Amino acid sequence: MKSTFKHKFLSQWELQVMVWPSIILMIVFSFVPMFGLTIAFQDYSPLSGFAGSEFVGLDNFKAFLGDKDFYTVLTNTLGISLMKLLIGFPLEIVLAILINQIRLGLFKKFTQTVSYLPHFLSWVILGGMITSWLGSTGLLNSFLLSTHLISEPLSFLSNANAYWWIATLSDIWKEVGWGTILYLAAITGIDPSLYEAAKVDGAKILKRIWYVTLPGIKNIIVLMFLLRVGSILGANLDQTLVLQNSSNMLRSEVIDSYVYHLGLAQGDFSFATAVGIFSSVVSVTLLLVANFLTKKLSDSSIF
Repeated sequence: MKSTFKHKFLSQWELQVMVWPSIILMIVFSFVPMFGLTIAFQDYSPLSGFAGSEFVGLDNFKAFLGDKDFYTVLTNTLGISLMKLLIGFPLEIVLAILINQIRLGLFKKFTQTVSYLPHFLSWVILGGMITSWLGSTGLLNSFLLSTHLISEPLSFLSNANAYWWIATLSDIWKEVGWGTILYLAAITGIDPSLYEAAKVDGAKILKRIWYVTLPGIKNIIVLMFLLRVGSILGANLDQTLVLQNSSNMLRSEVIDSYVYHLGLAQGDFSFATAVGIFSSVVSVTLLLVANFLTKKLSDSSIF
């Protein structure tokens, strides 16, 4: 057995040299830090350390579930994430199909480049732009006033009820173009003879998309959907921090920003870690359920 393992290892030494550095980095920076999750079960004090802090069991989890802000934070997180999923996810597929239909090569590259650009801008820059556009003297108010749709400026970011839409639409604007890359790559891999056969059968463009393009990228759609569901409790901390203010706090506080405020601003590391673990467990559960359902409905899954 040992000789067989050694023989295989030596026969694949080029692959082993490439793979093991990544495995070691993953162990050091992904698995070793997980030891810090133990503070979720402690009344952690930096002065006492891991070994000296008092063990409190599930008290931090019970405190979070019983916290007066729990349902507000959870509702905001699920609401914003579901809006991003239900609106943004189909939009990426539609945009990829539309870009693929462009026949003029130069215009196609220009459209792709313009749609990708917002992805490379940080939320600090985009947050400044959005705050400026939505201000009382900003672009949107100027347009609405000039068209007499409103009689006096509105303060959009101070309106808590408008925050979910602002967060959703700004995130779509930033990421929808970038999200088309995998779909465009998958569409490129579809056998052109299938489109030719569909044309011979008299299928118009919409039927070719429905019966050739969408089935051809079905596996990528399922994969991306499952990845989105797995991160549904991550409502983009960067975006929240730049768009959040005291007026919209009631509808903008999500789990990630809640953990950030507790862990760094208030120094309650144990409570913040417990909230983070809760979020991760729920995300894994949602991923498993979505994977089971997609496997039953479309016979496609990631495991």
